[in-house]
Amino acid sequence: MQHAHWVNWTMLIILIIMSIGSWYLFITKVIRNSVIRSRADKVTRTFWETPNAADAIRFMEEQPKNEPFSKIALDAAQAAAHHQRSEGSRLTETMSRSEFIDRALRQAVTRESARLEGGQTFLASTGSTAPFIGLLGTVWGILMALITIGQTGNSSIDAVAGPVGEALYMTAIGLGVAIPAVFFFNFFTRQNAEINAKFDVFAHDLHDFFATGARVGDVQAASAKR
Repeated sequence: MQHAHWVNWTMLIILIIMSIGSWYLFITKVIRNSVIRSRADKVTRTFWETPNAADAIRFMEEQPKNEPFSKIALDAAQAAAHHQRSEGSRLTETMSRSEFIDRALRQAVTRESARLEGGQTFLASTGSTAPFIGLLGTVWGILMALITIGQTGNSSIDAVAGPVGEALYMTAIGLGVAIPAVFFFNFFTRQNAEINAKFDVFAHDLHDFFATGARVGDVQAASAKR
């Protein structure tokens, strides 16, 4: 690279930034998703197993700020409480309790899903553009090498192979940046889909609970006991 043109250096710096960003996102998102997945069952189970609704909501309020399931439950509880306080107003006339809670849950799930998707655009952009950035650096390096060879008049294989071979490293670097980014993107897409599915299940149960006072599963279990 000591003989590289400033264009090649620019491409290399961009690729280095992309690589650092991809690995940073991989490490931070792996840690965050692992914490969410490990706490998901405990948080939801504790909420449903707490006999007193006030205690269950208090437990959700004690969860960390980046814990998504508790935030979804709190949004549903706040929506239910707000609708109850607004009885007799235009709000209750235009929107039923079920619809109001459903809207709040949809917004909460969308918000938490968007947080999960953070960084995915960067990974996708890196995976799709890094090979072409490396290729641009290679093409420019070969062009500069051929111009230099043309100016010196030395067209032997030794004079051509060195500069051209050095330029090809840019393509290799571009692929080395893109391949992990694509892997990371696919890996987190699958993880996010699994977590989003849990969001939906939890949101449906919350809707039943705050709209009717009981989950569908609880009603079916009570009927079976009878």
